[in-house]
Amino acid sequence: MSDALNYLVQVRGDALGHYFKFLKDSGKHLDPKTRNLISVITKVHSQTEAGLRQYLMRALREGCTAMEVIDALVMAFPALGLAKIVWATEIILDMGIPEFSPELINAQPQWREVIALGDIADGEVRRVDTSTRTVFVYREGEGCKVYDSHCPHQVTNIPHLALEGKTLTCPKHFWKFDITTGQCIEKGKHPLKGFDTKVEDGMLHAYW
Repeated sequence: MSDALNYLVQVRGDALGHYFKFLKDSGKHLDPKTRNLISVITKVHSQTEAGLRQYLMRALREGCTAMEVIDALVMAFPALGLAKIVWATEIILDMGIPEFSPELINAQPQWREVIALGDIADGEVRRVDTSTRTVFVYREGEGCKVYDSHCPHQVTNIPHLALEGKTLTCPKHFWKFDITTGQCIEKGKHPLKGFDTKVEDGMLHAYW
């Protein structure tokens, strides 16, 4: 929520509580994906950029695919009109979410080369640019953990300079992550997006 809305909840929670309860109850018979897609459309209809960014991330965390989001926008054309759909698409593209890139939006998940295992020392963390996304790689013995470089809060692409020891700090809202587990350890509650990994012929692969 915005600082203003947080303030109103703090000083008039007795009144606003009824409103938020109504919102929660009104969608309780919908599955989380559908509920969040509807929320995305309502934010586009009202052209509320902060709300669109917030509910888009919620929809993706609940399992919506990028193409499902685009389909929802296109299906809502009679209510939204082309101008609002284009407005929303520009915001989505500005967010830089890898899943919305032309290379990934229609692609089936597959094993992709990340880095030669010999190029990263045991216990080391590297930020690696691949052909489709940027990832953080943490080597642990003969295996590795691979995480998307985007913060799960508002998709900020976290730079390598944000890494101190084994702690990664998003520079936008200072969410902190333990790079050995991907878990958020301060400020937020959502972990880094991790990927399955395997090593073949000395090359680390990740599945996305």
